[in-house]
Amino acid sequence: MSRLPGVPRNIPRSLARLDGVDALRALAIFFVLMNHVNMRLRLAKVPYTAGLPDQLVSSLVWNGQFGVQIFFAISGFLITSTALRRWGSLSQLNVLDFYKLRFARIAPLLILLLSVLSVLHLAHLKNFIVPAKTGGLGRALLAALTFRVNVLEANRGYLPGNWDILWSLSVEEMFYMFFPLMCRLLKPTVLFIGALAFFVVLGPFGRTVWAHGNGVWEEYSYLGSMDAIALGCLTALLVHRVRFSSAALRTLAVGGAALLTFILSFTIQANKWGLERNGLNMTIIAIGTCMLIIVAAQTGWKIPAIIRPLLRAGEYSYEIYLTHMFVVFTCFEIFLRYGKPLSAVPLLFVSTLVTAVAFGALTARLFSEPMNRFLRQHWGQESATLPLRDDVGRAAVPSTD
Repeated sequence: MSRLPGVPRNIPRSLARLDGVDALRALAIFFVLMNHVNMRLRLAKVPYTAGLPDQLVSSLVWNGQFGVQIFFAISGFLITSTALRRWGSLSQLNVLDFYKLRFARIAPLLILLLSVLSVLHLAHLKNFIVPAKTGGLGRALLAALTFRVNVLEANRGYLPGNWDILWSLSVEEMFYMFFPLMCRLLKPTVLFIGALAFFVVLGPFGRTVWAHGNGVWEEYSYLGSMDAIALGCLTALLVHRVRFSSAALRTLAVGGAALLTFILSFTIQANKWGLERNGLNMTIIAIGTCMLIIVAAQTGWKIPAIIRPLLRAGEYSYEIYLTHMFVVFTCFEIFLRYGKPLSAVPLLFVSTLVTAVAFGALTARLFSEPMNRFLRQHWGQESATLPLRDDVGRAAVPSTD
């Protein structure tokens, strides 16, 4: 196999997954899945939350947007730390190779998904028909392939569930279109850091005043989501340059956990304080996520063996995210055919979670990983020193095991 241009020859072969990062992604995908099952139940007018405390309901089934924000922060960290490992410094990043590797990881499953969704739309299958008011199938495909699903929905209304989830991929990939150019052009590094900090500052404005009252754009805008990605990038640079003391890491762990707990578990109080109105709740959860990422990267924390299987949800989060609506619709249709029994709602949530994770893992093993490997080898981008999935979940530091 040929070696990636610019990859240092002394990179260790032993690269471990970061349990802490995979745990955060598992938490994020949990909230996304819970939110989407909840939405189906609400649309079907199933009163399953009657009698439950409002905060409990909010914490369990209304945190999907926070879950995506966690994903964004982790994504920025992993992409930047991987670039540092591959090329030694961001200024040496090979722009074309970056795009090739990103395409190999993201495009195969995305193209397969769009193909399947197109067939289901043409077959007029319930829950998969792109409405004419949004521009029909052609406009939806164009928006997905040009990473403008969020723009389309803000202007024309929501797409069906399997299409709607692509708004986050639109934000993420638009950021990474410019990321390598920023790495090469913004020298010295302080200029690159300044640009990332600028994205962080703009985030709350993108979610509030610049959304001009458009509810979709408040959640789906580019600037309103890129602050978390930028914070993840800054975290990777910090981890690369600074070794924190044990006391500092303990402080970061407690502080990060406290921020996540507050935003995820006390949303009503946070809203009373105006954090959502000012767009700061998303910033806070991204900061908390990044604090925990630092701890995970520099301590090599390992999750207890008894719950280690739960990390599969984090390891295959991309595949789970892109395919989970198929599972949500299928499980919910079964629930409807049995008469929407309230007693079966917990089973609906659990079965959807388990099946979505299994289906995502199967999709990764049978399709996206083999395609990723094939494209990397075809383009000469495979390297024995770099794992196949390092851009989506490998440690930014060598294993010390």
